[in-house]
Amino acid sequence: MNLGLLRTMRPVLALVITALLCGCAEPNSQVHPQEAAALSEHPTQQQAAELTRLIPVPAGIHRPLYPGKDEPKELSVAAFSMEEHAVTNAQYLDFVAANPEWQRSKVRALFADENYLVHWESDLGFPSEGADSPVTNVSWFAARAYAGWIGRRLPTLAEWEYVGVASEGSAFGRDEEGYNQKILNWYGRPTPLMPGSVMSYSPNVYGVSDMHGLVWEWVDDFNTALVTGESRGDSGLERNLFCGSGSIGAADPSDYAAFMRFAFRSSLQAHYTVRNQGFRCAADNDQNSKQAAH
Repeated sequence: MNLGLLRTMRPVLALVITALLCGCAEPNSQVHPQEAAALSEHPTQQQAAELTRLIPVPAGIHRPLYPGKDEPKELSVAAFSMEEHAVTNAQYLDFVAANPEWQRSKVRALFADENYLVHWESDLGFPSEGADSPVTNVSWFAARAYAGWIGRRLPTLAEWEYVGVASEGSAFGRDEEGYNQKILNWYGRPTPLMPGSVMSYSPNVYGVSDMHGLVWEWVDDFNTALVTGESRGDSGLERNLFCGSGSIGAADPSDYAAFMRFAFRSSLQAHYTVRNQGFRCAADNDQNSKQAAH
């Protein structure tokens, strides 16, 4: 690991990882069953005006940062498809226009906090320069509802990390010189009021763009990143994930970018909205074939 990079990132890592892994913030709880059930009230299998192209991703192996005590160190990822870029403000406008219950002034507090779409000018309006920027300030509930509306889903954590570790020329770019540093440099930059346009960065080896550099992204099972129970009294907690033991058991203690994503996801709850977090959709390959046929 480059010592200069380590010294540069030390303050950020200390603040983020120590706070989130040492118990300075309570671990997020699992999504309540009643909250998940409420999602079924929203329209499904609809079509937005313009869907993002799905990129086929071949089957492969994901190495979890923190494999469970009785879990394998490698997980098989079945072939699937992922959207070429994150969902944009313009695409999300189609969704809220067709589903008024997800408009900023009407969304239920159960499904989104007070900062939901706070960067928009109104229920159906956002700054004109943001049409091709990733939509942010959206909750997990909202992202999941949008994905269901267009007949897709959110990627799993394993799928996102599997695609996210790829570089422009390799399926495992983390081994390339400068790869991690480029990601960490982005994590260390101030968040702009409006992210840049999608497709701002060259696609990786699979053809998927902007996995790093624009926004953080929701994954469907984000709340499995740290705990399996409702509190630290739950016997399902992985005790080695707290405090000084935070790096014990990690698949690669030098993968600081993965630590940052792990810590960030562990701080989230399903109704949270974040200024630099958006989402993209995924699909099973048979689901992708059905959509292409239509």
